Amino acid sequence: MQLPPFKLDHWLAMHSFATPPIAYDLASSTGPKWTLQDFLALGDGAGMEDVVLGYAPSEGGRALRAAIGDFLDVDPDWVMVTLGASEALSVLLCTAARPGANVVLPHPGYPAFDPMAGVWGLDVRHVRLSRQDGFRQRAADMLKAVDDNTVLALVNSPHNPVGTVMPREEIEELAAALQRKGVPLVVDEVYHPLYFGHSPASAAAIPNVIAMGDMSKALSLAGLRLGWLVVRDPARRAQMIDARSYFTISSSPLLEELAVHAFASREAILARLQIPASENLAALGRFMDRVSDILAWVKPDGGTVCFPWFRDGRDSRPFCEALAAQGVLVAPGDCFGTPEHMRVGFALLANDKFVEGLAIFERVLREQ
Repeated sequence: MQLPPFKLDHWLAMHSFATPPIAYDLASSTGPKWTLQDFLALGDGAGMEDVVLGYAPSEGGRALRAAIGDFLDVDPDWVMVTLGASEALSVLLCTAARPGANVVLPHPGYPAFDPMAGVWGLDVRHVRLSRQDGFRQRAADMLKAVDDNTVLALVNSPHNPVGTVMPREEIEELAAALQRKGVPLVVDEVYHPLYFGHSPASAAAIPNVIAMGDMSKALSLAGLRLGWLVVRDPARRAQMIDARSYFTISSSPLLEELAVHAFASREAILARLQIPASENLAALGRFMDRVSDILAWVKPDGGTVCFPWFRDGRDSRPFCEALAAQGVLVAPGDCFGTPEHMRVGFALLANDKFVEGLAIFERVLREQ
């Protein structure tokens, strides 16, 4: 199968790894970066020299599954480890695929969702999130898109790229309604527990929910390349573990040990994200007020990104290119199938650096 170009990754790779590097990265969907030295200084990092560099169990080592179970307040036996949320998504779609089947996905959404569904021969039925409705994901809209051939429905909360959070009671309502149709609900919650205001519990314990998460977003440890699925149904979970055995066999035991270390220090890791994310979101709100004659937005409820748009409907890519030339990186909306938008990340930089980047952003915006 010929996959379409991954526009978002192409854009980020072109600029994020450039020499000299971009000065103000406002395109990143992750939080502050950790060096290995700073990371190991958290808590007790001793003993890792004894890790055997062989295979780990295909479902993930017991210690890591227990740490994830504690993080999400679920039975560790429900947890299977994956190589990031990317492998989790492939496992989900592969094991659900059958001739004529479809999946229900939000639009806009993470750009990998649609192409990866196509890889496994699944049709996509979109639930279009409305700016006029504040990009809300609603149970009723999801259910309207489900038909007799639907094998999975997915919601993303906090959502990438729009930053909205689906209320837990609505997730519970949707999961119950889908269960009556024999359709599992996948909740992509890679940004849990980064919320601004009310902080709901993980959806992982809700019946008929398969929760997907990773170390990259809320835990700011993308370099560990680890994620997970929480699958209550033992037969479905066994099938998914078999799929993972075919795909990658296992994770690295060393990276799993580092992930266990991260969960042991998760309060410090989460605080290191929450503080700049909250400060920068406040600065971003003031910026959006100043440029409200040109841009509109929906303020995010959680996560590290938002999705403003040009009020006049112009394509954002020329502006994003001009902005990158001035050292400030945001992601053009055509990467998400909505060209008038752009994705802005607000958790990577310290507040003073972020405010400097916004000043350049505003100047270039006025010059265009």
